[in-house]
Amino acid sequence: MTELKRILLVEDSANDVALSLAALEEINLANEVVVVRDGQQALDFLLRRGEYADRRDGNPAVVFLDLKLPKVDGLEVLARVKSDPQLKAVPVVMLTSSREERDLARSYGLGVNAYVVKPVAFPDFVAALKELGLFWAVVNQPPPGSLTQPTRR
Repeated sequence: MTELKRILLVEDSANDVALSLAALEEINLANEVVVVRDGQQALDFLLRRGEYADRRDGNPAVVFLDLKLPKVDGLEVLARVKSDPQLKAVPVVMLTSSREERDLARSYGLGVNAYVVKPVAFPDFVAALKELGLFWAVVNQPPPGSLTQPTRR
């Protein structure tokens, strides 16, 4: 049985969620993508609390994290992830529209693994998500303890 790496997408824009899922589907990425809409939900999922208290053990293979989120912003989510001994190895990709140098510097200072500015043009956005999906969900080896789901053959 082949193991698929779970992806956590933290995005409050319904349009960006739809585009991201469509791009990942276009490359036939069968990985489970868990979508949460704000920073609080992201932390609840990662820390297995609230509505996610009963989710199975393990961490996602990668977190695609928006910077500007309701309730808890992306930088605070990133800081919590990278300061938690159980989560700090989880790769986090900041996926944002911010080109601000301070956001870039702060993200890398907190330990982000990649900082990607969302392209404005639809075809460029889809292409960027395809590349991110292929790299983080197929090519990259996730840290030990990442959530996986078996595929049926």
